[in-house]
Amino acid sequence: MKSQAYRMAMLYDFYGDVLTDRQKEFYDLYYNEDLSLGEIAENYGITRQGVRDVIVRAEAILTELEDKTGLIKRFHTMHSQLEQLRQDAQQLVELAAQRDQADMELLALRVRDTADQLLKE
Repeated sequence: MKSQAYRMAMLYDFYGDVLTDRQKEFYDLYYNEDLSLGEIAENYGITRQGVRDVIVRAEAILTELEDKTGLIKRFHTMHSQLEQLRQDAQQLVELAAQRDQADMELLALRVRDTADQLLKE
């Protein structure tokens, strides 16, 4: 279940701006605020089925966008590659320090620091 919630959160973070205000509101209440369909329906004076229809439509829109663009998949791939780059740079720093190679150590530190900055964004 957590992976589904994480996936829905990622879809919303990447593509949520394309949804209507109502879709955003219901999606947020359902996935982020953990309200049930019945609770949302009661708050908005509509049926559970009406709420479900809005959420299912929003999910379909977000999923279709990811299927077409693959931005989230590329984001995860890039994040993994940056993490590997960071680890490799750290190993270079350690090797350069052991061999007293100041220039190599400086370059490795810059690569590592850049990778750290990109991983934080």
